[in-house]
Amino acid sequence: MARIDAFFKLMHEQGASDLHMVAGSQPILRIRGDMERVKYDVLDNDTLRSMLYEIAPEEKIKVFEETGDVDFAYEIPGLARYRANFFMQKNGIGAVFREIPSTILTAEQLGLPPVVKKLAMLNKGLVLVTGPTGSGKSTTLAAIINHANRNRRDHIITIEDPIEFVHQSQGCIVNHREVGTHTRSFATALRGALREDPDIILVGEMRDLETIALALEAASTGHLVFGTLHTQSAAKTVDRIIDVFPANQQSQIRTTLSETLRAVVAQTLFKRIDVKGRCAALEILICTYAVGNLIREGKTFQLPSVMQTGKQLGMQTMDDAIMSLLQKHMISPEEAYMKCVQKARFEPFLKTPPDEMI
Repeated sequence: MARIDAFFKLMHEQGASDLHMVAGSQPILRIRGDMERVKYDVLDNDTLRSMLYEIAPEEKIKVFEETGDVDFAYEIPGLARYRANFFMQKNGIGAVFREIPSTILTAEQLGLPPVVKKLAMLNKGLVLVTGPTGSGKSTTLAAIINHANRNRRDHIITIEDPIEFVHQSQGCIVNHREVGTHTRSFATALRGALREDPDIILVGEMRDLETIALALEAASTGHLVFGTLHTQSAAKTVDRIIDVFPANQQSQIRTTLSETLRAVVAQTLFKRIDVKGRCAALEILICTYAVGNLIREGKTFQLPSVMQTGKQLGMQTMDDAIMSLLQKHMISPEEAYMKCVQKARFEPFLKTPPDEMI
């Protein structure tokens, strides 16, 4: 048993999402979004480096020492998997670990709207799950892939850095590929995937022009592609996809995206006030004919209006999702106000006048 495993067990027992271990500081857990120090000695650089290197594969240590950053996955059988990131900082080595539950929660257990499950049953197209780091994108995608795995008879390929949720083949054959271990890059794996007879492709992160272009190509040639972006709304997601291309290609990309995009799910996490834990507010854009026209014509600023009028199709704006959680007394008015778009709509729920700086 590695020395650091004791911290992972504590993390699991406390229900923490992340463990921070940094030279010059005590270990810190993120519990329900808040950082809480562990009662332990301040970690010195040499001790921490020895502890971290104990669980890192040799090739990852080599990459880290050459670049100062590395990502990989670590697993404690019977407990959980962990997404690890090592980095160098002012006081020496540092690491952050995100716990990935060994049990994949279903869409129902996560409280996802019914329309999200339907995305797993699409024949082709591009589905994007977006949000800031730590907003639960991977958990939502895992639930969608799990639903497809149980209800379809297809081939699923996941491309991640590192592999997070592990799906056992059920109705589908599931192949997991890790960037840096099984393939050189997202783009290389995507290019190869098109020759590997996939029905569904999960791209862990659409980071650059080449990866985005290949994902669009896969979606437009009859595959169902799921991907993630670090954008905070459906409209910004569409803009981000288009803006990554050179100006002389953007008109063509608008047309391609209008024909291949099936849905955008943008999410934000909130602390629950009714029970321990967190919950997600989801903005959902379904790519109807009207939405496709707006994308093609470069009128993404009108997308929120379409989402408001498309509720019967399962669409919803972020503010409507936040309001629903607030009215169910699941989240606090203060956090709802802080993370909403239209502040005036949420002001009446506040006990004290809002801070003008927010």
